[in-house]
Amino acid sequence: MTRRPKLDTKLVALAASGTVNPHAQDVHDSAFVDSNFFDARDLVQVRYEMLRRVRLEGQSVAQSAARFGVSRPTFYKVLADFNRDGLAGLLPVKRGPHGPHKITEEVLTFIETSIAVEDGLDPQVLVERIAQHFGVVVHRRTVERALARRKKKR
Repeated sequence: MTRRPKLDTKLVALAASGTVNPHAQDVHDSAFVDSNFFDARDLVQVRYEMLRRVRLEGQSVAQSAARFGVSRPTFYKVLADFNRDGLAGLLPVKRGPHGPHKITEEVLTFIETSIAVEDGLDPQVLVERIAQHFGVVVHRRTVERALARRKKKR
């Protein structure tokens, strides 16, 4: 009979929340070595302790960054995020755009008004009208997704 490996519930929880430290193996701070409390895989905990070492213990930025496996520019970005947002600033943020940037509220209102006036209006016709009226080139699927999001919110 073969045994299944034991499930690491903390790692599963970190992965689900998007807070797994992708460079856990680079953390060499003494508190994280052979500790039951500190976990180098926990990105938020690593970031907080890194900042704490500098602010409260007077460790240099270069030394702290090296011990926690990050560059100095990354340290300063984490510090700025923490100063701006508190603990929430230590959470990772997805890169890139956060939501549609071509379909503004004004464009969406235009789409809804057009559909209300002409029931069953083809999305491709809407694309052409948006280009004429706003000077914005959008794809037919973008219009369809925007409408689906709007219906879902209601």
